[in-house]
Amino acid sequence: MQADGKVVDGSLLGDANGVEPAPGRVKDSGKWQKPRFSRKALMKCCLVKWIISSTQPQDKEGAYSSDSDLELSTVRHQPEGLDQLQAQTKFTRKELQSLYRGFKNECPSGMVDEETFKTIYSQFFPQGDATTYAHFLFNAFDIDRNGSIRFEDFVIGLSVLLRGSVTEKLNWAFNLYDINKDGCITKDEMLAIMTSIYDMMGRYTYPCVRDEAPSEHVDKFFQKMDKNRDGVVTIEEFIETCQKDENIMNSMQLFENVI
Repeated sequence: MQADGKVVDGSLLGDANGVEPAPGRVKDSGKWQKPRFSRKALMKCCLVKWIISSTQPQDKEGAYSSDSDLELSTVRHQPEGLDQLQAQTKFTRKELQSLYRGFKNECPSGMVDEETFKTIYSQFFPQGDATTYAHFLFNAFDIDRNGSIRFEDFVIGLSVLLRGSVTEKLNWAFNLYDINKDGCITKDEMLAIMTSIYDMMGRYTYPCVRDEAPSEHVDKFFQKMDKNRDGVVTIEEFIETCQKDENIMNSMQLFENVI
């Protein structure tokens, strides 16, 4: 479910039965398409909305007063290496300034800790329990494994998720599913992530979720991915399977709705 109340399938792996998502949720061509560089697309992202909302005045109805694409005034204190960050991401300088301004407003220390991260997700997914998914997502952003997320890690990860290539997004997704960071995904790890997404989406998942749905979903996709039947999925197996599966590629457009 998006923050605006629309219902979506929250899983990265799409429909395990090969059924196309409901009409209106993917492009008619059935092909994955790179998100457009627009303010509307950025504001689908919970993490972007969280930090940008603190930097823009709102009208009486709560809508953002500016129609421009994240064009805010220049921040007074820019992060070190702003030019380098611009080169490392697909964000413009103004977008980085906007993100940094909101980040510092919400996290004056310049770091996001896990409890703050969980609070963010509880705000955007009140119909479910976002705690476990927020924990897994936090660990995926926490590159240094030190219990906090720096602004630099934050925007580099967002750039990949919102504007990265298919391969970049799949690499990032693999890191999310690889919970213990040992370079491969087990069925238990995939099930843990999938269950946490369903738990977060609550009763608003599409289609309606049965208790056994996450397990059935994972069983089918894990069988597809584990080419050599050794009980684990490598990054090569993961990317190859995803790129060849149209339903997974379609679902990549929806993945941003739980980020």
